[in-house]
Amino acid sequence: MSDVKFLIFDIETVGDGDLIRKVRFPEADLTPREAVSRYRRQLLEETGKDVLPLTFVLPVSVAIAKVAADYRLLELIVLDSPEFRPQEIVRRFWQGWHHYQRPTLVTFNGRGYDMPVMEVSAFRFGLSIPAWFNVDSRAFEQSRNRYNHDAHLDLQDLLTNFGSFRMHGGLNLLATLIDKPGKAGIDGSQVQDLYYEGHVDRINDYCRCDVLDTYFVFLRSRVLLGKLTLQEEHTLTEMTRDLLSEQAENHPAYEHYLKTWDLRLQQKMNVMQSIGVPIVEEMAEDASTEFATDQT
Repeated sequence: MSDVKFLIFDIETVGDGDLIRKVRFPEADLTPREAVSRYRRQLLEETGKDVLPLTFVLPVSVAIAKVAADYRLLELIVLDSPEFRPQEIVRRFWQGWHHYQRPTLVTFNGRGYDMPVMEVSAFRFGLSIPAWFNVDSRAFEQSRNRYNHDAHLDLQDLLTNFGSFRMHGGLNLLATLIDKPGKAGIDGSQVQDLYYEGHVDRINDYCRCDVLDTYFVFLRSRVLLGKLTLQEEHTLTEMTRDLLSEQAENHPAYEHYLKTWDLRLQQKMNVMQSIGVPIVEEMAEDASTEFATDQT
């Protein structure tokens, strides 16, 4: 039996210029790159954002954290390195999901973006994934059912009660709330230009860091659900720091992540010291003792 219980992943995409040219501007004499630029300008004028619809993109980076049933981070990988070919990335994603006996996929806003991109890409490349598209099963057992957390846990859905409110700030906000690095360096809006400039390595570094943030948000969600104690989360966090430190020499992204993490922690300590606030663990212990005393 596989030790991998969860696959926490994030994707980065770029516009498929050839598809955009054929569908959006069939009469124009445009190169694929020109088609992408024209469509982004059009979207910016119409919506105020130049984010391409997911139906017009290809995945160029997929980072995946393999996580055990006890929530230990086993490994963090990027698919099809160093070539990063979209078709091969998609094939390996679905192949890996099968190989590890269909573990729970964990994302942040994956139901609205990451999963549809990987599904449409499977359609594009002619991949067969009947275990995911198990449409003959009972509705609540289907992998793509919104409420089937055994197949796919979208942390945004979980924390917003399936869209009851908007999570302004997104993953960056949640990571910051628990003193993790969050967005540092580049963001998704820069991916297309980085891709054109040949910096696929930087895109993958960014994707790795997003997966780490998602992993730590996932751990805190386990505390919220009573599946981990705060101390157990702390132990897992320290184990992950040690793992990243061991691999930092070969992965500049981890070195950057750890430095940003240390900066966040130092900033927090400085603020707490300046206003005379005790550390969180002490506060939690005091509150627990006070409540217990009140009940006697």
